[in-house]
Amino acid sequence: MTGNTGFTQWVGELARTHTRRLASIARHEGLTASDALDAVQDALRTFLLIPHARDLADNPEDSAKLLTVVVRNTARNMRRRHHRSRPHDPIDDFPLPSEAASVDELIEAAEDHVRLRGCVEMLGQLQRRVITLRMLEEMSNAETAAEIGLKPSYVAVLLHRAKKSIEQCLAE
Repeated sequence: MTGNTGFTQWVGELARTHTRRLASIARHEGLTASDALDAVQDALRTFLLIPHARDLADNPEDSAKLLTVVVRNTARNMRRRHHRSRPHDPIDDFPLPSEAASVDELIEAAEDHVRLRGCVEMLGQLQRRVITLRMLEEMSNAETAAEIGLKPSYVAVLLHRAKKSIEQCLAE
């Protein structure tokens, strides 16, 4: 492709084709949904400024790979900046572990954690993925369904079954 118009049309097509996947990558790096879209937009702007990107206009696979790397880097930088910009509480406001809990309480908490980990590991791969996205990454049913490629109602069923399995496992 030659000329600036052809290049920007090519980048526009690349953005339309890969935005969902790129936003998913940014989410996986720890960003919220809206921040993930901002990361994709910033990455596309950065991508336009990379001289090497113009050479990839005729190679969609390599250009998608480069854009993926730029999105991942942008998302990581955004996450780090966001963490640094949040107000941090002085360390004196938090008790040291020795003041907060006894050794027995810490051992009990560690044992509970290991037991829970074992129960989660007994789940099927799909149920573990749903639990991870819904409970740890705090994604909605719709977002989880889109990420995995399932219907939101089936994600809800998988989540319910996984919770019941974990409850049963912990009760034993």
